[in-house]
Amino acid sequence: MARPYALLRAGFPHVKCVGTLTIMSRPIDVAVTRDLCFFILRRYANMGAALSIVSWDDEDLGRIGEFVPSGASGTGAKLFSTEDDGKMVWPAAMILDGDENLIISDEGRHRINFLTQDGKIINSWGEQGSGPGQLDRPSGIALDAEENVYVVDTLNHRVQSFTKDGKYMSAWGSHGDGPGEFDMPWGIHVDELGDVYVVDWRNDRVQKFTAEGEFLFEFGSSGSGDGEFNRPGGIAVDADGDIYVADIGNNRVQLFNAEGRYVEKFIGDAVMSRSGREYLLSNARQLRLREMARLEPEKRFKSPRSVRVDGEGHMFVTDHDSHRVQVFRKDAIPLDESQIWAPVRVPSLLMP
Repeated sequence: MARPYALLRAGFPHVKCVGTLTIMSRPIDVAVTRDLCFFILRRYANMGAALSIVSWDDEDLGRIGEFVPSGASGTGAKLFSTEDDGKMVWPAAMILDGDENLIISDEGRHRINFLTQDGKIINSWGEQGSGPGQLDRPSGIALDAEENVYVVDTLNHRVQSFTKDGKYMSAWGSHGDGPGEFDMPWGIHVDELGDVYVVDWRNDRVQKFTAEGEFLFEFGSSGSGDGEFNRPGGIAVDADGDIYVADIGNNRVQLFNAEGRYVEKFIGDAVMSRSGREYLLSNARQLRLREMARLEPEKRFKSPRSVRVDGEGHMFVTDHDSHRVQVFRKDAIPLDESQIWAPVRVPSLLMP
């Protein structure tokens, strides 16, 4: 499906929240199935990781893995435990493949893991190093149309591509701040055209490349103003070409158009989730504290780690420090060239 020539942006209302501390503490990424089931990747700084499953109606559907305190595994490592050959020390990002199996990067074991939705390991590959096909703290992962896997090789300051079974294909990037260089990159997305978007974490910017790694353009710089970043993390691109970036340090998600022009920001507008209401109604002390609180700050994002979009216009944001996922839905009307003026040089001076 072709991208629209332009958009009438009618709004981007908040839809709902799912989760609370008791069922999804510290979410760092979310994968949403076609039937709107949430798989939520969670991890603590010192208490291991797990994968929670929550329905669209915020019902707790269980958990894959278990929290294991640091040192409990006998090695001092943190352990996401499913099967012996699928143990994950420090999972970083998660996506779904075409069959809706889970793909999870593990920066602790320098591996990429493939799981069924019930936690069975399908495949796992990767080894630590800096040579072609080796990884050092992999983070963001993405699939292209052929389901080749693009991996952000964070401490090697590069992007690598592999076949789904782990055969090395290509790599690009080196340490630095010039075009095509990275300083601890993190998030990644491959759009329907095959172009690759990489969040350059320490350089506070986003870079766009062809599938072969040819630099196209960049946007962003350090700061808290519109279009600026403070340690950005996850990234997503929708069917209109709009680019969404989780601006972690600024507690927001920013939206850019296909050319990298800033459009708007989201700071969170949470309503209380079903599980949150149930928790508070069963806890008299917390209920009193809520009744006494200033509620506006409770709506806002606190360290949003990732942003995902689907084909229905939903935007899903992992609200890490508030232990929930906030859901929004895009309201925009596609326009063809006959419906709108040609671009003007100074939009702010355009008469109504």
